[in-house]
Amino acid sequence: MQKQEISTKPIRSLEDALEQCQALGMRVSRQRRFILELLWDAREHLSAREIYDRLNQQGKEIGHTSVYQNLEALSSQGIIECIERCDGRLYGNISDSHSHVNCLDTNQILDVHLELPEEFLRQVEEQTGVRITDYSINFYGYRNSQESK
Repeated sequence: MQKQEISTKPIRSLEDALEQCQALGMRVSRQRRFILELLWDAREHLSAREIYDRLNQQGKEIGHTSVYQNLEALSSQGIIECIERCDGRLYGNISDSHSHVNCLDTNQILDVHLELPEEFLRQVEEQTGVRITDYSINFYGYRNSQESK
């Protein structure tokens, strides 16, 4: 499935995500709404299994297949984020360009919006011969200072 670009407006709220679904002609089914609501409420990166478990714990019955299909549709259209990790995919609510802080002791991924200085970007362009149009940085560290020693 190819990603369509209808709007360049960043998706920063549940309402933005629902509007983008409609702009792309995607049906906002009950299951799709449940998934989007959960991701916006959780504000963390979750696996498909965690999404399935949390929705069912909330009494929102949804099947495994429906969760996977909806996550694929939403991420392929750029409405939600999908991060490929060695232990599987994680899904988050922010889909526009941003960076991540990977917490090594809690295994959390935190979203952070950064703007690098133009001088730094020009230096990268000079070293590589590539015109930079976007970027995402991954930081790694420990939340608990004891772990870092």
